[in-house]
Amino acid sequence: MELWKDDTELFDIARKELFTALVGDILDKMGYLHQFVSPHIKPLRSDMVVIGRAMPVLEADVFAEVVEGSQVPLMKKPFGIMFEALDSLQPNEVYICSGSSPRYALWGGLMSTRALKLKAAGAVVDGYSRDTPEILRLNFPTFSLGSYAQDQGPRGKVIDYRVPIEFNGVRVNPGDIVYGDLDGLLIIPKEAEKEAFSGAIEKARGEKLVQKALEEGMSTVDAFKKFGIM
Repeated sequence: MELWKDDTELFDIARKELFTALVGDILDKMGYLHQFVSPHIKPLRSDMVVIGRAMPVLEADVFAEVVEGSQVPLMKKPFGIMFEALDSLQPNEVYICSGSSPRYALWGGLMSTRALKLKAAGAVVDGYSRDTPEILRLNFPTFSLGSYAQDQGPRGKVIDYRVPIEFNGVRVNPGDIVYGDLDGLLIIPKEAEKEAFSGAIEKARGEKLVQKALEEGMSTVDAFKKFGIM
């Protein structure tokens, strides 16, 4: 029996019944042992959850907003192709960006406003975000190293998007599932998603039985022997 018929149903189940630890446990058992990014990447507010398809964005450090005489036309363009990347977001996609040093903010309030209009699922950046009060007011799921107002204008440019990237050493391909909550942020590869989420849903529903048994006085030894979950 299929547990979900499309992304909308899967993501709704994940928000209501799952958490990243469950899915991470299943990925471990499947042999995917390095799918959590650094624990330093946190939601701007503790109750924020992000889940959606990866729209990877590649950022690079620069040292001037516009570089005349450069051999690369992109260097003459403020922010590189960040606006094109942002405008390309589709419903249920996550803007996930890495490649730069953590010297400046990679996400902000106006970007969140545009992403919300496009029905994107959230933003995850391997760096800082800014305009925090505005992002919190918009309630747009944003995961970053924290808040820092320094602008990327003269410091960074988007040089590509919808291409494979690495985020803290974790490979992120376009269309992989990005799933994050207060306990961590996971990258679930496309080829693993069905088994990982099916197993997590089964475990989540099984854990309710374990919790009930423990509340009724069953020992942890007997509970694990009976249910195989702890």
